[in-house]
Amino acid sequence: MKPKVTGLKLRQGSKVLEVQFEHGERFTLACELLRVCSPSAEVHGHGNPVLVTNKRDVNIVKIEPVGSYAVKLVFDDGHDSGLYSWQYLYELGRNQAQLWEDYLNRLKAAKASREPLIPIDVRFFEPDSK
Repeated sequence: MKPKVTGLKLRQGSKVLEVQFEHGERFTLACELLRVCSPSAEVHGHGNPVLVTNKRDVNIVKIEPVGSYAVKLVFDDGHDSGLYSWQYLYELGRNQAQLWEDYLNRLKAAKASREPLIPIDVRFFEPDSK
């Protein structure tokens, strides 16, 4: 049986997407998890997944329906190329604990971070004119 989403609620303040399915299951998915597990070719690398880093504070800014089977999530970091089918959202919900653990292990192995990059104001690094 293919799962069908009957409700989506974005909670931007807590950076989560609540997903409800027709058979009654509900999942609360962190925007960070949705971003780092994007089904896009950019992230999946055509069979060689890319480790997405520095996304602790990422949020969803827009949800666009794609037919009656998926949504396109637009993130505030500009990523918008993943189509999240109902099946994929269901799998993320069912497996989110293991996916999260795997993600954290990959970050650790790569000595990478979830923390956002700090924007640098280049005006502070202009050469001294003395």
